[in-house]
Formats: sequence, C-alpha cells, structure tokens
Amino acid sequence: YLGVMPAYSAADDALTTKLVTFYEHLKDSSVPSHQATVLLFDPSNGTLKAVLDGSVITAKRTAAVSAIATKLFMPAFAEVLCILGAGVQAYSHYDIFTELFTFKEVRIWNRTKEKAVKFANSVSGPVRVCSSAQEAVTGADVIVTVTMATTPILFGDWVKPGAHINAVGASRPDWRELDDELMKNSILFVDSRDAALTESGDVILSGAEIFAELGEVLKGTKPALPEKTTVFKSLGMAVEDTVAAKFVYDAWSAGN
Repeated sequence: YLGVMPAYSAADDALTTKLVTFYEHLKDSSVPSHQATVLLFDPSNGTLKAVLDGSVITAKRTAAVSAIATKLFMPAFAEVLCILGAGVQAYSHYDIFTELFTFKEVRIWNRTKEKAVKFANSVSGPVRVCSSAQEAVTGADVIVTVTMATTPILFGDWVKPGAHINAVGASRPDWRELDDELMKNSILFVDSRDAALTESGDVILSGAEIFAELGEVLKGTKPALPEKTTVFKSLGMAVEDTVAAKFVYDAWSAGN
C-alpha cells in the first residue's frame, strides 16, 4: 500500500512529505519491500526545495531512534547484540549499533539463512549466523527485530531477564513479531501512543499496557528502567523524516 507522511518542524524550519510504498517482498526479487521518497519544502512559501531518497533516510533515522532507545533502556554492561531479520533495516541497525556501542558478540538470524550468511559476509565485523531465532536470542542483552513477520517470531521464554528489545517490524494492526508473554511481561515504550494503539499488532493484539513514549523519557517525565526487561515498539514518525531530510539538505547545501 501507499503511505503519506507529512510533517512540519518549527525548530528545524522544515516541511516535508514522505511517500512510502509497502509490498510483500518476493523471493529472489531485488526490489525492496519498502520504497520511499521525501519531498522537502520551504515552509515560508511552499516551494519544493529538494527530492530525497526516502529509503535511505528511513533506514538511517529508524536505526538512529532505536539507538537512542537502546542507550536509555539496555542493561549495564551489555555484551551480546542479536538481530532478527537481514534486510535493509538490519544493515542500518548493525552500522549504528556497532559504532555507538561495544558488543563482544553480534548474532543474526533470518528466515532465509542464505540472506543471513550474506549479511555476515557483507558487514565490517564478525557476526555469528544462527540456525534458529531461539539460538540467536538466548542470552542476548539487546535484540532488534526487523522482519516482515505476520506472526510472532520472538517469544518471552527465550528472552534473558533484563534484556532490551527494539521491535521495528510488524507495522500493521494484524501483524506480530513478539508474543503475548513478552509484550505483557516487559516494560513497554513506544514512539507514539496514538500510532501504537492503531497501527501495532504487537500492542493491539497482546493488550499490553504502554508505560511511556520515548519522548517522555528523554524529557525526564518518565524513568527509563534499564534494570527491567524492556520493549521499544518503533513505528516511525513523520517528524523523524523531516529532521533527517533537513539535516541532509543543509549538509549538501554547505558542500558537506
């Protein structure tokens, strides 16, 4: 389907609209499941200033938000990172997580093992390819789910107490990545309450209670609780595209 995501940021003096398509990824196809374009306008008069590659912006800003959540919620002395999924978001999350955090081990699992092997051979550091999601998750301190799953692929009884999960896939109200046990027994953070309660199958179908939005933690009005098992349900917000697009445009304008 086609999504339209308009937003305005007064702080950044930026007005954008992202057009994004979502299609089921076909086996052996080189066409990604998500494709996007961001239009950046001058908010003072509506002039179109730039057309940007929305797929790159989406991948980078989504991983950046997950990294912010992870910095707040992950347990102290986290050593093992697990990524479930081997698509575009897996690469962007790997890049920023290994740049910002120090993990002793990185693991990956994908429904199609060949793609997990390709991922491990493509990135800059060592990655352990796991034969099952359970193998990848067991003992992991930080887990990132970036799949196109429609039913749960991550179960609460696999997850180490105190682990942090960034749940990025399952962006439709009838899709799931996480099971009820994990959703209900974790402290649940979201990027947007309104979006989570209308778009996230993990939240809607599990009936899990939302503890806080990420912004509330950043503002200091809600605690991060890194000693608990935490889930950050990421759906993406249009303003993230706006800020990222303006940042890219300003860097390009300055010759950087």
